[in-house]
Amino acid sequence: MAVEIDRSGLSRPYAGVGATAAEIDVGLRQYMLRVYNYMASGLFLSGLVALLVANNETLLGLFFQQTATGRVSYTGLGLVAVFAPIGLILAMSFGASRMKAGTLQAIYWAFVATMGISLTSVLLLYTGVSVTRVFFITAISFGGLSLFGYLTKRDLSGMGTFLMMGMIGLVAAGLVNMFLKSTGMQFVMSAVGVLLFAGMTAYDTQRIKNTYFQAGGMSEHSAIMGAVTLYLDFINLFQFLLYFMGGRRD
Repeated sequence: MAVEIDRSGLSRPYAGVGATAAEIDVGLRQYMLRVYNYMASGLFLSGLVALLVANNETLLGLFFQQTATGRVSYTGLGLVAVFAPIGLILAMSFGASRMKAGTLQAIYWAFVATMGISLTSVLLLYTGVSVTRVFFITAISFGGLSLFGYLTKRDLSGMGTFLMMGMIGLVAAGLVNMFLKSTGMQFVMSAVGVLLFAGMTAYDTQRIKNTYFQAGGMSEHSAIMGAVTLYLDFINLFQFLLYFMGGRRD
């Protein structure tokens, strides 16, 4: 069996010209497993950071403050932590091809760590039991949707434009609701968000799978970027489901 060594030092079946169907299948499984490992490790690190911040009064005070009405808001440093992931995603998206694998990995771990700080707000708003319950519901749902995207023979690329338009509409509605503060609008947004990111999970999984064939094999860079995409799908699906099923703290 033809074997190559990728940049990470892992041996892999080559998916290029002359590779057998069995070699391609093995290589694809290794690639997808690497994507899921990055994603799962990222979720674990985000959760660990969120727990550390939520359970340490000193750290909590650095990023969050309680208003006179009892509501929790971000401090200046907290706002930096909230917007930092956006900058890190842009750096990865536009600079991944020019970065070494180690640099891209470091930015990825920084991204999921700062996301953990943002997710601390979830632990402050909802009970631990409900967060755990919704997390496992999300994990099961995500697993089924991603498996569908991986196994289906149907071309899901046509969903891309529709899903992107839906995301733009969701962001616009969110900005409007920041001023309206309508619970009814939030309910509709959450329902649309669940459906939207359910579709995104299947669509992105198939797109990541196709990237393997387009690249001619496994690339550490594409595995990391694929993990970023699925990580965001999972987090968004989790947060929208939490609105429906999460039990808020008194």
